[in-house]
Amino acid sequence: MIAGKLQALPTEPGTVSAPEAVEALIQQAEAAAASDIHLQMTGNGATVAFRLDGLMTPATTFAPELAERVFGRIKFLAQLKTYQDSLPQDGRIDKHTVKARSDLRVATYPTVTGEKIVLRLFHPGSARGLAELEFPAPVTAELHTFLRQTAGLLLLTGPAGSGKTTTIYACLRALAEMGGRHIITIEDPVEQIVPGVMQTEANEVRGLDFARAARHLLRQDPQALVIGEIRDEETANIAVRAALTGHLVISTLHAGSCRGVLERLLVMCADRSAIASATELILNQRLMRKLCRACAGNGCAACLQTGYAGRVPLVEWLRVDAAVQAQIRAHDVASVATGHTLEQAAQLLLQNGVTNQTEYRRIFGL
Repeated sequence: MIAGKLQALPTEPGTVSAPEAVEALIQQAEAAAASDIHLQMTGNGATVAFRLDGLMTPATTFAPELAERVFGRIKFLAQLKTYQDSLPQDGRIDKHTVKARSDLRVATYPTVTGEKIVLRLFHPGSARGLAELEFPAPVTAELHTFLRQTAGLLLLTGPAGSGKTTTIYACLRALAEMGGRHIITIEDPVEQIVPGVMQTEANEVRGLDFARAARHLLRQDPQALVIGEIRDEETANIAVRAALTGHLVISTLHAGSCRGVLERLLVMCADRSAIASATELILNQRLMRKLCRACAGNGCAACLQTGYAGRVPLVEWLRVDAAVQAQIRAHDVASVATGHTLEQAAQLLLQNGVTNQTEYRRIFGL
């Protein structure tokens, strides 16, 4: 059981009903600012863990009888087939049905020890503006410059959980506040509702992938277009062409570095000149945990004994200027130099006492 400010959750059958257990679990996850709740059936009930600041933290266990009822309750609330545990299912839970502050996305999956359920919490207070991202001042300035343009391509990269979606939503809010533009998104899924933005969801099961959605949505005359992820050559070419033909385009591409984004884009899109002309800005992000201010990293009730509370972004960025454009056209991406590297950003945080060597080694695998 997680120690600290969370109250004990009854886990034995007879002491709590399934609806009460589900509501208590969600409320505790919200109190801890967890992004996800992981429930895993085992041979002896179920284990529960919260994802806190990007890392899995054991929370509690359920006895077998209560575990079965809790899993059934979650699937019932998400309008899933309660009897189905041998195939994956996806659904949503409205926050009002569980007395929560957050809407929840539900994903189930069969494993060798039994069903696994992951609840993703969409915290209403998680929406941030550009000024609240804690980016270095030069990066914030670059983003403002890009968003004021009428055309061009912004690409974000980084592993899952590195803050790319948060950055995109901050950009969307900034665009909406500027006004005067038709803004459309293709997301998988829509995690936050942004007033003034036409938001749509990809649905590959029904044949609506990013590429097909982008083709059709360009006919809706968008001035700014967000494509959740570039996964294939078709989507890459659509994004590049759209940026060249008067659209402001924002997307993500898994590559690991700013230079890697260009290398992968060149594999997906054969027209080097088009890539050079369309791409304006590339951001490579990570999130580093900050030491808990209450205990200076020693572990306390406030940080649930982890020693950390909250995260700060590490950002490497590349403005595609005339020199970089020439390198792309010459297929000399290996010579492209970025601004502040991720390691330099992390070292600065170490020097300022924001984080520690343990977290540094975790981020960079040292």
